[in-house]
Amino acid sequence: YAAFLLPRTAPAGVPAATLRARAPPSPSTLRRALSSRSVHETMSTRPDTQPLEGLDVPAAMEALAAAEAVCFDVDSTVVTEEGIDVLAASLGVGQQVADLTASAMSGTTKFEDALAARLGLMRPSRAAVERCIADHPLAFSPGLVDLVDALRERGTHVYLVSGGFRLMIEPLAVALGVPKNRIYANTLLFDDDGAFAGFDNAEPTSADGGKPKALGIIKREGGYGSM
Repeated sequence: YAAFLLPRTAPAGVPAATLRARAPPSPSTLRRALSSRSVHETMSTRPDTQPLEGLDVPAAMEALAAAEAVCFDVDSTVVTEEGIDVLAASLGVGQQVADLTASAMSGTTKFEDALAARLGLMRPSRAAVERCIADHPLAFSPGLVDLVDALRERGTHVYLVSGGFRLMIEPLAVALGVPKNRIYANTLLFDDDGAFAGFDNAEPTSADGGKPKALGIIKREGGYGSM
């Protein structure tokens, strides 16, 4: 099913044909797949050649079918855009922040340093964030809502784990029916007047290696055997 998350262009060494666009399965197909003992028969999407790691859709479906909890990244995964870039554009510093985001993604800058630098450029007030959410609502990726609904219906716990901002992710969680205590993201700090006052560096996602750390916390505190 994870085909809808595949990149639109082939990374180096990956044949473009491997990334053929596939329409997301219908909600009924998805529900059958998640409850089926024979996921390979339900989702016959394995390419003729040996799939590369991360592109094996049947194996991903099997993992989903067995998981007690499923954790989603948010930016460019749950939603189609990078939330921090949308916020930066709304504040008039889009290109500068995009450059810092690219540096953080490439590994040349520690995530916590890039986050501090980006927020230093934006200095978003609470009102500015709320206005951005209202004026530029983030769109869910195709099929995502059906997938989350199917997971929740079968009792699988869904988590959102992101290096983005909790204030922007909470409305998405509400729309998906994900409890706010299953969000792991960065918390913006504001003073009594709502002006930007920094970010909470105690959040696991605020530093390098934050997402694996958050997953470890989720697995340990949730007591999940598979996720």
